[in-house]
Amino acid sequence: MARLVLGIGTSHTPMLNAPAEDWPRFIDRDAVRDFLDKQGQPATYETLLQRAEPHVAAELTPERFALRHADAQAGVAYLKDALRRAELDALIVIGDDHKELYRDDNLPGFVVYHGKTIRNVPLNGFSGPDWARRATARYYEEKEPRSYPVESGLALHLITSLVDREFDPVSSDALPEGKGEGHAFAFVRKRLMEDPALPVVPVFINTYFPPNQPTPRRCYKLGQAIREAVETYPGHARVGVVGSGGLSHFVVDEELDRGVLDACARKDGDALQSLPRHKLNSGSSEIRMWICVAGAAEHLDFAWSRYVPGYRTPAGSGTGLGFALWS
Repeated sequence: MARLVLGIGTSHTPMLNAPAEDWPRFIDRDAVRDFLDKQGQPATYETLLQRAEPHVAAELTPERFALRHADAQAGVAYLKDALRRAELDALIVIGDDHKELYRDDNLPGFVVYHGKTIRNVPLNGFSGPDWARRATARYYEEKEPRSYPVESGLALHLITSLVDREFDPVSSDALPEGKGEGHAFAFVRKRLMEDPALPVVPVFINTYFPPNQPTPRRCYKLGQAIREAVETYPGHARVGVVGSGGLSHFVVDEELDRGVLDACARKDGDALQSLPRHKLNSGSSEIRMWICVAGAAEHLDFAWSRYVPGYRTPAGSGTGLGFALWS
């Protein structure tokens, strides 16, 4: 039977697509953003600025931006190399959707995509400044849409296996006309995958948008069910799983992030399933992908991790940049 042999957790923020000198420019967007604070309560940039911890200011020098940027890029490179060396036959990619494909009129909690291929399309209609457009464009094709292979047999097996395990995923075999894979999936393709022929199985989790955000416990159980499904798939395929998203943002919460990484390292499923749901909103909601991968990869060693507190403004906004490997 097939085996799940690799697990990866990775952030996918545009900060990872931007040069270090552009990180301070995020203040132009953060200064007018609606935030949720570390307790999940609405907050303004001015409120966060008043509450900012003293050490944040020391992280905002050109030297510290450059060092943290290099550290994060090294994390991406490490995972890219690990994915190449794993010699996989298929890669399950777990990510969320920022209403790129699914909207309020049809917003499923879980989706498994089983089309023969999935498109990546060039960025279109971006209205931000040039520096932000350049970072966002790195998720996507430069000129023309391109279709990439999907391991549709494994995807269909995953759907039926999940139903047997009392999950009810939405099944999808096509994208809306003119649309391509969302940035959670495109980051994995463009920044981690060297082989365009490696087939994927896209799995969507609605982490962001109430009222049907899955609980941490449900996400962990989904990961376990994904592993069980892989292990009953005929053949001898080597399968990996990637959770794309997180860690904390748009307010960096080092305590939350380090707690998640520590629970992964200790294989403490109870701790991951018990994470406070009020902390898993806004961008921090994407920690659910890490919880899912931890459930899928609990039979593997937690082999490596890197954490970079991605502060970008004096208010402490940014992204907790996390990278981890189970093997």
